Amino acid sequence: MFLDRWTAVREHDRGSTSIQMVLLMPALFAVMFLGMQAALLYHARTVALAAAQEGVRTAAGLGGSGAAGAQDAYAFVTAAGGDDVLKAPRARSSRSTTTATLTVTGRSLSVIPGWTPTVTQSASAPVERITQ
Repeated sequence: MFLDRWTAVREHDRGSTSIQMVLLMPALFAVMFLGMQAALLYHARTVALAAAQEGVRTAAGLGGSGAAGAQDAYAFVTAAGGDDVLKAPRARSSRSTTTATLTVTGRSLSVIPGWTPTVTQSASAPVERITQ
């Protein structure tokens, strides 16, 4: 009698594993892709911020210029991976008598089709000058 009940229960469960996989696998893949996308976006933001900081150090230095700062920012992005990290990077700089600011903008890589997140990071520093 016990075996007959066990056999009946097993027969009613036939195919339940396949249904569970069909329902759960897309959710699992969505979580994996969202995690990967978050990591790519975080890395692109970190590289853009580091490039902005590198460029603003050059722009704010004694005898520095905004163009030299932007060039250093581009060089940093290229050394950090170029288009594999931050696509189409742009560096805008401004320098006044007291403050230098550099903004790096680009697009992060995306594993989600049709979505290209834009990353913008800025850095500012006081301009070095000789005072008496």
